[in-house]
Amino acid sequence: MKTFNLKIISTILFLNTPVYSADTIPINLEQDNVIEFIDEMIRDHKFDRAYLNEILSKAKIKKSIIKHISAPAERTLSWKDYRKIFITNERVNIGVNFWRENKKMLERIERETGVSIEILVGIIGVETYFGRITGKDRVIDALATLAFQYPPRSNFFKKELKHFFILTREEELDPLIPMGSYAGAMGRPQFMPSSFRAYAVDSSGNGKRDIWNDWADVSGSIANYFLAHKWRSNEEVAVRASLSKNWKGKIPRPNNILKISNTLKSLENEGVQFTTDLPKNNRGELLTFKGKNGLEHWVGFHNFFVITKYNRNVMYALAVHQLGQQISKNINLKSNDEL
Repeated sequence: MKTFNLKIISTILFLNTPVYSADTIPINLEQDNVIEFIDEMIRDHKFDRAYLNEILSKAKIKKSIIKHISAPAERTLSWKDYRKIFITNERVNIGVNFWRENKKMLERIERETGVSIEILVGIIGVETYFGRITGKDRVIDALATLAFQYPPRSNFFKKELKHFFILTREEELDPLIPMGSYAGAMGRPQFMPSSFRAYAVDSSGNGKRDIWNDWADVSGSIANYFLAHKWRSNEEVAVRASLSKNWKGKIPRPNNILKISNTLKSLENEGVQFTTDLPKNNRGELLTFKGKNGLEHWVGFHNFFVITKYNRNVMYALAVHQLGQQISKNINLKSNDEL
């Protein structure tokens, strides 16, 4: 009889003990930086200690997250290879269907914000393949792992973990449920928690800012992000360029900067050839990429560099621009075919 009782007790204890894989370990609540984080959240943001201990005790430190974020890329992609990932027939076709299925909503957001549908579908298509690839990690696991076990960027991720706890309280979300990338980027637009709190909007009018399931909130939040970063309605993003025989600038390299240091007039004076209706005193920058057929020259305008605020990569910005353009082109072709 005693043996039977011991087996029952052992079974109950096992069922109530968290199971961790070889990839995961529990958070050490006695670790100095964890204690400091909890104390700060209590002091500065009025959280309850028992609540924080409970949530963090259910979060996991994942070795795979540290491996992903710390492993150097095997190689730096050229524009030719980068473009192949994002500008594909399949992705364009999915984008066309997405645009058509959400036409009224997208047109409303474009009308209200001035941010073009091309850019909205370009961002969604590049970021998450129109919601198909949004990340497989719980946000709490990603942020806690990087905040407490990744010293090179622990300060950044502690701030994001702070914002995550606050946003889950503001939005009445269970912190253990939201999913995202291994870096803690959330939902269909891949907002970090601080970006969510600053830019996410309830575009559907249901009282919630749902960037995981509500396409109106996703699209409206992206548009709001661009508005906050001074998107200019109806202005061009970028155009192809060439260099004249009188080119006076530095030898162009695929090592582009993330800020505008020239005017369109100064670029023309240096021998950059391009066509635009924008005023000559508008700002622009020569961009050079290793394309399929050799070097490609582009001039990026103000809105191009607004896209780089979303992701600090000029190839990303060009991919968003070109994907949106191609989807728009195919939408128009299909519309003409239906006439």
